[in-house]
Amino acid sequence: MNIHCFQHVPFEGLGNIEGWIAGRGHSLSRTLFFQGEKPPRIDDIDWLIVMGGPMGVYEKNKHPWLAGEIDFIEAAIKKGKRVLGICLGAQLIAAALGAKVYPNKYKEIGWFPITLTPEGKDSRLLRGLPAEILVYHWHGDTFDLPPGAIHLAESAACRHQAFSFGERVLALQFHLDVGKDNIEEWTRHGQKELIEAPYIQKVQEMLAQSDQFDAIEKYMHQIMDDLEAAGK
Repeated sequence: MNIHCFQHVPFEGLGNIEGWIAGRGHSLSRTLFFQGEKPPRIDDIDWLIVMGGPMGVYEKNKHPWLAGEIDFIEAAIKKGKRVLGICLGAQLIAAALGAKVYPNKYKEIGWFPITLTPEGKDSRLLRGLPAEILVYHWHGDTFDLPPGAIHLAESAACRHQAFSFGERVLALQFHLDVGKDNIEEWTRHGQKELIEAPYIQKVQEMLAQSDQFDAIEKYMHQIMDDLEAAGK
């Protein structure tokens, strides 16, 4: 399977997803928007993974490539490709499906639990997750649920944490893809955001959850397995 990654900043790549791709023998290509690269021909890919970044979906004046990226995601969905979005990637999928993306009441940075909705508990794409799970967050924006999407998860700070659209499209506002090295790098780049706030942890708190990294990697890889099988 030809998997293509949209990457928006140098320090936010695939994380533990890359190990899953290598282990399954799939091919991997990337569009590095921060280097001015253009997306591939849509027919050359089977699966699109859209990663995170500090920009907002609505910042098209600062990042003109966002408009073309949203169009590509919309086309990939219409062609029945597998599409996975994480954090900003989830927001971009929401925008591609016609939903509004905007600043959330709270920024959510650190380890906070999400709860699956009844539909999330029944979802084939989240079948490996417990009803409540501690996950990593780094986002300040949220989105309305797109028309036709199924709401899968929520948290105390942010209602729309995950949704699916059809059998092959999954948007996750939270991170199951990170390791300790990712968090260390993100905190270096995002120090200005680490202020005193209800849902922002101190760096020491974030890095202290060392036992969680193996758990979230297991859940991430289970989701990848289920997306791989989706629609077959």
